[in-house]
Amino acid sequence: MRKTDGSDVPIRRRPVRSFVRATAGAAAAALLLGAPAASASADEPAPGRTLARQAVEEREHWNTTDHSKHEELQAEFHAGPEVTRACLSCHTEASLQFHQTIHWTWADPFADPAKRNGKGGWTVNNFCINIHSNEPRCTCCHAGYGWKDDTFDFTDQNRVDCLVCHEQTGTYVKFPAGAGNPAAEEMVFKGNGKTYYPPDWNRVAQSVGRPTRRNCGVCHFDGGGGDGVKHGDLDSSLREPNRELDVHMGTDGEDFDCVRCHTTRGHLIAGRIYSTPAAPDRRSLIEDDLAPKIMCESCHSDKPHKPGVKANDHTDKVACQSCHIPTFGRGLPTKMWWDWSKAGNKKDGKPYTEKGPYDRPVYDTKKGEFVWAVDVVPEYAWFNGSIPTLTAADEIDPGSTPVRVSWPLGARSDPNSRIFPFKVHRGKQPYDTENKTFLVPHLFGKPDSDAYWAHYDWQRALVSGQRAAGLPFSGKFDFIETSFVYPTTHMVVPKERSLACEECHADEARLANLTGFYMPGRDRSRPVDVGGWGLVGFSVVAVAVHGSIRFVSYGSRKRKGGRKGGNDAAKEERS
Repeated sequence: MRKTDGSDVPIRRRPVRSFVRATAGAAAAALLLGAPAASASADEPAPGRTLARQAVEEREHWNTTDHSKHEELQAEFHAGPEVTRACLSCHTEASLQFHQTIHWTWADPFADPAKRNGKGGWTVNNFCINIHSNEPRCTCCHAGYGWKDDTFDFTDQNRVDCLVCHEQTGTYVKFPAGAGNPAAEEMVFKGNGKTYYPPDWNRVAQSVGRPTRRNCGVCHFDGGGGDGVKHGDLDSSLREPNRELDVHMGTDGEDFDCVRCHTTRGHLIAGRIYSTPAAPDRRSLIEDDLAPKIMCESCHSDKPHKPGVKANDHTDKVACQSCHIPTFGRGLPTKMWWDWSKAGNKKDGKPYTEKGPYDRPVYDTKKGEFVWAVDVVPEYAWFNGSIPTLTAADEIDPGSTPVRVSWPLGARSDPNSRIFPFKVHRGKQPYDTENKTFLVPHLFGKPDSDAYWAHYDWQRALVSGQRAAGLPFSGKFDFIETSFVYPTTHMVVPKERSLACEECHADEARLANLTGFYMPGRDRSRPVDVGGWGLVGFSVVAVAVHGSIRFVSYGSRKRKGGRKGGNDAAKEERS
């Protein structure tokens, strides 16, 4: 685990069993003995659970229309924009609303436009790095049709893809290299060897309804180029999860769809964006029933446990996710390391892939070397909801590695910050050794293009990618180690599987590298140690003195009792 807050003052660590742990145990015992109210409510549901049920009690969604009966959807469609035009004949404002969302622009709406923040701009990651020159491949996850280069018309209402979020047949699939379009005819994608067919446009158009987990998962489960690659807490195992995998989404539990928490207004979907906290004021639906259902507090309040339970005192500093998502990658393996510098090796003169543990590729000539993992313990940091991300225009410090491509903001002194769990993806990616900036590689393209996957020539691919992005390139490059963070918010376990206290309150436990504050059971404080041991010593002496007094007193009473008994017997004998 890496240090997460280098500015914090280090605290001396206790090498062996600490007094604090002993006193904490004694305090806990005292608390149990002195807390009959908590015991009395053991069979009652926790207030947070009751509030959550109240907040989401409306389970049945009703419709006033059967789309299969709409005359506009009876026409014979041949392409997505034709379906969108039919949708807009009734939902006249839908595309205009959608054009304002990050799902359409792939740009941070609150950032300076000149900085081009967003994956549609200059923002980079350490997976496939950046979209420029790679649009036909990357935009298979765009909710639009035809984004194949920088000429894409973001004002064209008919380019919005309504079906990818709303169709309910499960048969609507985009072609992986089709710039957001499904296959126009039967086609094989060489990248995975699968055959793709044109949709039954009328069938999918007449099926539309509220988005389901499957709709959202089309893009969010496969981010970064494959199932479970990016997030670790989002993969195809969440299409039909059980309660053990996710207590909210489990089909044998609450069976929530994504939109149950990621609520929408005018097609704006509640959730994280690049620079703005998702819920800076942390309101609950009890306080404001118009607040978006996106934070745990929205439904459970900030006192979610039963009265008297110590965990209620943690919610101001510890995110619910820290205890209730003990590991990620529990459904499927997730990628933890991606080394682009190893790409380009061939076998017998041909590109190849090699699979390793979990039946996942550990080497690919196109992409380099990977490491996958399952059941991964998160890394923890103070987090106020904001995650800055570097762009390909930002200067980096090559002498400080790994270079943080993105990182969580927050501090213990920030009232909006909580200790939060993260997946930290690490890898190596190209950078300009003269300009000290990340580089955009042209990866995907036709055989006659400059794409890396066409010729395995980094120099050629980087010149082409930087040109497409409109950024300078000195011509000199190398690879540098980087890190990228994702907050872990899904795969919430049932309460009986949440973390026990000692997972954090112990030496070398989960929060070992999160310093700058005192944690009982983990840290040493000399005044507390001296004071505590003093109390123990005083207690021992007091018990010894008290016991001695009782012993002496008992002996004295016994001797007096013996003499008194003897005198009484003598009196009786004389009488």
